[in-house]
Amino acid sequence: MDRSARSRSITPALAVAAAAALALAGCSSSSGGKKAEESAAEGAAAGKATTPRMTVALVTHQAPGDTFWDIVRKGAQAAADKDNVELVYSADPNAGNQANLVQNAIDQKVDGIAVTLAKPDALKGVLAKAKEAGIPVVGLNSGLSDWKRLGLLEFFGQDETVAGEALGKRLNEDGAERVVCVIQEQGNIGLTQRCDGVKTAFSGTTEILNVNGTDMPSVMSTITAKLQEDSAIDHVVTLGAPFALTAVQAVDESGSAAKIATFDLNKQLTGSIEQGDIEFAVDQQPYLQGYLSVDGLWLYENNGNYSGGGEQPVLTGPAFVDRTNVESVAAFAEKGTR
Repeated sequence: MDRSARSRSITPALAVAAAAALALAGCSSSSGGKKAEESAAEGAAAGKATTPRMTVALVTHQAPGDTFWDIVRKGAQAAADKDNVELVYSADPNAGNQANLVQNAIDQKVDGIAVTLAKPDALKGVLAKAKEAGIPVVGLNSGLSDWKRLGLLEFFGQDETVAGEALGKRLNEDGAERVVCVIQEQGNIGLTQRCDGVKTAFSGTTEILNVNGTDMPSVMSTITAKLQEDSAIDHVVTLGAPFALTAVQAVDESGSAAKIATFDLNKQLTGSIEQGDIEFAVDQQPYLQGYLSVDGLWLYENNGNYSGGGEQPVLTGPAFVDRTNVESVAAFAEKGTR
């Protein structure tokens, strides 16, 4: 991606205003131009971009039924609506299939690609092809350790190792002694980093439990069996809201006294925090990740901006949500944006 050809001397607000002005100047000589002028003015007044229509492909490693990605998509769509962007979403948890989806986006000659890097090496080749095609690519959610190596323009997400360490320290404060960390997708580097971070910072014993995240009854039975097998487990750490809610059921089913902590939120989980069924969640703000990835590509296309100067990621987390602050988050979670 040739960043040097892009000017960075104009603010985003001025870029929108300039585009609107050009549209007015070019269309004022006819009745059709008058309509375009009125449309541009209405768009500017509504806070929506009047820049040329562009297409952005958002390609993630979403597994079927994982509601986390619904929040990411809402954020991405909100930015697309504001920026006059056509958003094309596709997903596959299989890294090879995800790479094929990125190739499809290249073949369709999209104007930008936002991609998750749960298994970064599997996408190395196709991301090089995007660069050869002159298509800017940004990363989100997964891949903080690899986005620069793979030539991406910018990255929006959290440092999963730091997030894991923060959770581990919180467990120390809560007096935990024996923890099981549940990974729902083996080989996902971000999930591995979370549990590794927990293990590094937690002063007690941490055990990894791999489950099949695409089969929730299996997740339920595996966690239940583990808790029945080891009654000394006092905390279950899950890496996603749906798995935390399943862990609540597993604790009840097994008769365990273990408490539950998790990464990520949804509206059902905020209710469980309010009720005390779940101790706390680490929030990485997925809505913001989706929003910033699309908005970042629009800013690059129309104003030559790239967040972090192309060297630093834009961190969206971690932040703790527990009974002391969940009320302030719950209303947004109810809308599906947290």
